[in-house]
Amino acid sequence: MRPSAKTNSSIALAITMSTFVGVLLSCSVTRPPTPASPEPAAARFPAVAPPLADVANAYVLAGQRALPVRKGEDVHGLHNLFQLSANVWSGSEPDGEAAFEELARLGVKTAISVDGKRPDAELAAKHGLRYVHVPIEYKGLTDEELLQLAKTFRECEPPFYLHCFHGRHRGPAAAAVGRLVLDGAAREQVIAEMRQWCGTASDYEGLFRDLVLKPMPTADASRDYVFDFPAQRSFGGFREAMVDAARRHDALKKLEKRDFAIDPAHPDIDALESAKQLADTFAISGTLAEIFDRPADFHGWMEVSKVETVALRDALQRLRGGDATALAPARRAYAAMTKACIDCHQQYRNH
Repeated sequence: MRPSAKTNSSIALAITMSTFVGVLLSCSVTRPPTPASPEPAAARFPAVAPPLADVANAYVLAGQRALPVRKGEDVHGLHNLFQLSANVWSGSEPDGEAAFEELARLGVKTAISVDGKRPDAELAAKHGLRYVHVPIEYKGLTDEELLQLAKTFRECEPPFYLHCFHGRHRGPAAAAVGRLVLDGAAREQVIAEMRQWCGTASDYEGLFRDLVLKPMPTADASRDYVFDFPAQRSFGGFREAMVDAARRHDALKKLEKRDFAIDPAHPDIDALESAKQLADTFAISGTLAEIFDRPADFHGWMEVSKVETVALRDALQRLRGGDATALAPARRAYAAMTKACIDCHQQYRNH
């Protein structure tokens, strides 16, 4: 007997319902699992050594853990170069393209400048390096600076190259932060590396002090801190003027040993031009409104620096013209200007 149209309709409906239920069951079976909770930031980094207690002088403490003798390397425009760990290198400001080529060869991915001068981010990028600029002072590390450094170490690509100007004081202090937060190194170890290897001086005890006494930012705190990893920062005003003055003085310091004659190895460094620029810097910076309320001794040292750089400039101009008797007054003016800078730094920059 042939099935009726009504029977066929019932069979078709049953098949349709069965297929629909099967699709629903299939969907329920293939539903993706609930995502796991994000891993806490702290789980991805080693524990940071806690601050030390009862430290009378952190520089003295830095000499108590005996380290093997090491000397910094001078290679391809990098000076006082140390590899402190697989993650952290420390040294001077890279000087020229050869320096960035060497950093790339060493495998460095991120350069962190803690100097006030704007780093050459474009030249670094040409060689595959990213720059992050976190300027710090000689007197110590602020909580904000520690957060910026910790976040950079935890979120940018290693290995890192840390530098200031000469690679002896502020750069090694910042590298020590990296050793703490990336490597889980002991506080006593990182300050020993600063003093015994990198050559950080006792004048900068504040850097040692903050590295042993201040808590480092936690991984969660650095994750939540808003920071855009700037490649270059500018300050303007007195601070930027002193960044420039430091480089002019450094050039004069090197050439003073050669009776201020040009070094054939560095023909681009000229004592007379450096003295002219330094004289202009002191003349202009002494008029800035931001320093009007500084103490009298500060202004006294600024005035000495201004007067003596003019005397140095004039003596070097005579020396360049062939007057050999101008060497003695040039040396005297250089020494007087240098002493004024050192005295001012000891009182207002380093502490």
